[in-house]
Amino acid sequence: MSTIAKKPGQLLWFALLSLCLIAAAGAAGYSFMVGHEQAFNVNRGVPWGILIATYVFLAISCSGLCLISSLGHVFGFHEFTLISKRAILLAILCLMGAFGAIGLDLEHPFNMIYTLLSPNFSSGIWWMGTIYGIYLGILVVEFYALMTDNHKLSIVTGSLGFLFAIAAPSVLGSVFGLTLARPFWHGSFMPVYIIITALVSGTALIIMVMYFHHFVRNLEMDKQDRRLIRLLGRILALMIFVLIFSVFWNVIVGLYGKQPGHYEPVMALISGKLSLNFWMGEIIIGLVVPLLLLMRHDRTPFSTMMASLLALIGMFFMRYDMTIAGQLYPLRLQEYGLEDGLFSYSPSLSEVLIVIGCLAFSAFAYTLAEKLLKLDTDREQHS
Repeated sequence: MSTIAKKPGQLLWFALLSLCLIAAAGAAGYSFMVGHEQAFNVNRGVPWGILIATYVFLAISCSGLCLISSLGHVFGFHEFTLISKRAILLAILCLMGAFGAIGLDLEHPFNMIYTLLSPNFSSGIWWMGTIYGIYLGILVVEFYALMTDNHKLSIVTGSLGFLFAIAAPSVLGSVFGLTLARPFWHGSFMPVYIIITALVSGTALIIMVMYFHHFVRNLEMDKQDRRLIRLLGRILALMIFVLIFSVFWNVIVGLYGKQPGHYEPVMALISGKLSLNFWMGEIIIGLVVPLLLLMRHDRTPFSTMMASLLALIGMFFMRYDMTIAGQLYPLRLQEYGLEDGLFSYSPSLSEVLIVIGCLAFSAFAYTLAEKLLKLDTDREQHS
């Protein structure tokens, strides 16, 4: 297979992603030259911005992809073996993009090495970084096993990957959930919520990959392909349905009793600074419209793909709102000069460009891998 895109559309795609990567590299270089306090809009009140939200989005998408993939070569549902290679490859690239986002959020990225060499076992952030680092290694070995048709190794690494796909987002959720000073995050809800959204993101991503794999190559989906994409659509619909109830009860709990630190962020979501993100991005684009598309009896692979795309957009809004809303309420009541008594945050151009670059990296690397590697099963080699 040629490694160079020959179709104008493919050339345009590579050119667009390359421009995104160049812009992100420029923004990252600028942030290191002038300092994060000048390049980024994070501040003393809101120290975690859109880069942390992007890290969470990509990291949990990785876990969701791994969970879906494990249904094939771990649990024996043979329909899912068609997507195992692509799901694990995309999981690896999403996790690498996530590491890029959190690394560039740090003013001194090499401090991550120091953190690993001087562990703090009581720190949720240390456990998160360590587990995701091990997880990346497992995924690489699992992908090697799948590419070399090493069935025994793929089962072992797939089983380990499944366990880490549960553990990693749980620990990530605990970083938020164990933060006593942030009532909006604190509690047992956050780790479970993160796993649910991981399944939504992972399922939506693999549906899109499967659809565009056929679309770009002008391949017609056979019965097996259509059956799988319909099954994935049902899984996505179920996860969105569960997520709707989770969001509903999270809002109700925040409103009930008006607990300081929980009530204010919820109000910021439903009628305040983040209300447009919440109602348009999360609820309408991310949950309601995708569910309506997936509930149609006459849905096509295209409508399933569109539902997946909208769900992914909604998941990014969820990660952003979750990250920012929890920091809006000041830790000290004596903070002055705050609008409505809350901090505010909007990402800078440098932050936005870096986010686009992290997403573009995963997309660029995956597209290149599609051209370099044999990711199809023998059944699909008629292409």
